[in-house]
Amino acid sequence: MAFRFRLIPFLATLALAAIGLCAGRWQDGRAAQKSALEARLAAGNAAAPLLLGAAPVKAADVEFRRVQLTGEWVAGWPIYLDNRPRQGKPGFYLLMPLRLAGSDMHALVARGWLPRDMADRSKLPPYATPAGTVTVEGIARLAPGHVMQLGEAPQLAAGAIVQNADAAALAAATGWKFQPIVIEQTTPDGTAGAPETLLRDWPAPALGADKHKAYAFQWYALAAMAVLFFVFTGLRKSGKQ
Repeated sequence: MAFRFRLIPFLATLALAAIGLCAGRWQDGRAAQKSALEARLAAGNAAAPLLLGAAPVKAADVEFRRVQLTGEWVAGWPIYLDNRPRQGKPGFYLLMPLRLAGSDMHALVARGWLPRDMADRSKLPPYATPAGTVTVEGIARLAPGHVMQLGEAPQLAAGAIVQNADAAALAAATGWKFQPIVIEQTTPDGTAGAPETLLRDWPAPALGADKHKAYAFQWYALAAMAVLFFVFTGLRKSGKQ
């Protein structure tokens, strides 16, 4: 059975195959990046905590690392991140600066999750803040997650309930020096006689390497189908003559 070459279907097939191959390679690259981040996260969790002090760090160097820091809570500057549900229940993340021992450097710590009062949005449950010097361990993140902001963001102030905040925003609002990360606290506060009301089962980063691999397979399949369809239709039409 002879194959009849036709220019326009050939060009269309070539375009579809090129799109499929390029998109598949891009998705493969994204999957490799996500897999590398997953490996960094696993290695950071397995390694001994990195001691975080007054010396400024590069955020990319410590992201996903377990860190340990010592200092005093700035209890007068809590920030509450709204729209942070947990197991289907609405709530807040409590952010609070920790002034690192022996310095004017601060670290922004996500201390935990608090439930929202359904009758009064501005009413927050009580929680304890240890006085004096404390040692905290947690996972370093670039930011505590971002949610959609409807309208203009309110000015950041002590005790504010906001949609989004990070170390840079706290530094701008207070004039204090901050490490360029947020630490998701994993250790209990250990306040004597006070119940632990802050919940700290932080969600794992949604990296999704497998999703990109699946997308890559679909794009490669599209390229292969375009070529097979061109060959099949060429042979089929030739056989009718």
